[in-house]
Amino acid sequence: MSQSIQITDSAQGYLAELLEKQNVEGIAVRIFITQPGTPYAETCLAYSRPGEEEPTDEKLDLDKITVFLDKNSVPFLDEAVVDFNADRMGGQLTIKAPNAKMPKVNADSPLEDRVNYVLYSEINPGLAAHGGEVKLTQLTEDSVAVLAFGGGCQGCAAVDLTLKDGVEKTLLERIPELSGIRDVTDHSDTSQAYYR
Repeated sequence: MSQSIQITDSAQGYLAELLEKQNVEGIAVRIFITQPGTPYAETCLAYSRPGEEEPTDEKLDLDKITVFLDKNSVPFLDEAVVDFNADRMGGQLTIKAPNAKMPKVNADSPLEDRVNYVLYSEINPGLAAHGGEVKLTQLTEDSVAVLAFGGGCQGCAAVDLTLKDGVEKTLLERIPELSGIRDVTDHSDTSQAYYR
């Protein structure tokens, strides 16, 4: 039984209250990821009435609640944290699943998978705040990663700095086999630009 996901006490308490309001004996929480291992992965929590879980689900009996984990999602929920932060408005349940978007990779994984992993797990979350994202378009034979910037990064004057400093530095630190980074985006196209 892998306990890959962490559900904090405050999150358990909050979820337990929600479950109680459903007034269904034996109701649980089911956690699954849609499109796991892709940039479009979304981590979802749903109510699971008795019998609604899948027979292959992993069951977690926690102090306050029972949680079912979708079998296919389990590898991608590694290091995931479900937390609840109370505030004046009542609070917010947050789910951080750093590995939801990428297959688990290690030193033996293909270079491409490892580049993508760093992009999705470390770089894109930071760019998302600016409406941008980076994709790997190709790896050249001499191990240069060719990246495409999308969203708000395209045509943004700061992108060259962002690219050279942040992305390149992070990728080369994480994956020493890379010989360099190139950018395919044409930054003269400002039609999608964030800053007019």
